[in-house]
Amino acid sequence: MELNINSQYPSVNDLRKRAEFKMPKFAFDYLDGGCNDDINLNKNRTDIQKIELMPNYLSDFDASIMKTELFGHTYDAPFGIAPIGLQGLMWPNSPEILAKAAMEHNIPFILSTVTTSSIETIAEITEGKSWFQLYHPADEKIKNDLLDRAENAGISVLVILADVPTFGFRPRDIKNGLSMPPKINLNNIIEVIKNPEWTFKTLLYGKPAFKTMMPYIPKGLNLRKLGEFMDITFSGRLNEERIASIRSKWKGTLIIKGIVGEQDAEKAIRLGADGLIISNHGGRQLDAGQSSIVSMTDLAKKYKNQIKIMVDSGLQSGPDIARAMASGAEFTFMGRSFMYGVGALGNEGGNHTISLIKKELLQVMEQLCCEKTSDFKNHLI
Repeated sequence: MELNINSQYPSVNDLRKRAEFKMPKFAFDYLDGGCNDDINLNKNRTDIQKIELMPNYLSDFDASIMKTELFGHTYDAPFGIAPIGLQGLMWPNSPEILAKAAMEHNIPFILSTVTTSSIETIAEITEGKSWFQLYHPADEKIKNDLLDRAENAGISVLVILADVPTFGFRPRDIKNGLSMPPKINLNNIIEVIKNPEWTFKTLLYGKPAFKTMMPYIPKGLNLRKLGEFMDITFSGRLNEERIASIRSKWKGTLIIKGIVGEQDAEKAIRLGADGLIISNHGGRQLDAGQSSIVSMTDLAKKYKNQIKIMVDSGLQSGPDIARAMASGAEFTFMGRSFMYGVGALGNEGGNHTISLIKKELLQVMEQLCCEKTSDFKNHLI
């Protein structure tokens, strides 16, 4: 499709600034922040920016093609939209906006269990081409029902999350009342009043709710009880037994997200996973950990021929995708960039941001004289 972008926002950083202006502070902080002192959040960016690529200007070169095959499907670009919780809190209707844009651009959209749209709604928008990320519930009946719903909706790619054995310690969210259980405070009420477009659209689309989880939530819970219910429900730490159980039940593609070390990678391969998304949850879980690009580079060297290696966390732009793929990734995902887009531009934000990143990536490929995404490795310095 034609790649049209709003010339007022020609970079993700421009979108971020506009989104910060338009979103309530508690919503923007939830999107933008990391855990503890934001050390790993910042390392994600600085480590990927250190990667350098070499152009081959005098080589025989025809054209660059971004199309990339992954799990039997050819996508129009080597990146997708990462799963994000509470999207509708950050910007109303954003899961639907982004799923529709991903479908139109032929890139994957991953729906989180704890976002604000249901499996069935997103599967309908994407004609079953969306992926579903499972937060493993403590209750086996809920887990099995979620898997059945995903399969019945036509979803063929399941992502199971490994890196949330406990919720990250996020000072911004604690101050803003977005910890579990959540709290409403005066500052948040003032922020709602100060951001009329966000408020109007929230009224239009309804208050944010965990739509996929609605069948399991007891009716009539107040905010505190709802927080306690969600905290108890997702106390199920992922382990080998649970992965094996999901692998035996799920007949489609199985990906484990949040793997960062060799020991876990080897277990995932042995348990029959089809792919790994190397991720540190956007720097939101372990401040003392490695950046995702450093973990991914090491794991790709050792396991690339045994399992699909993908990466998220810290990537924001077309040049970042090129850096990651040159370092060994076979596909990439981003979350914040797309949420900045919808926060800045609303219904147009999905198409704008995808188009922008495609244009950036194509320019890098043409500058390097890189014909295919699989050739990025030939340009790593």
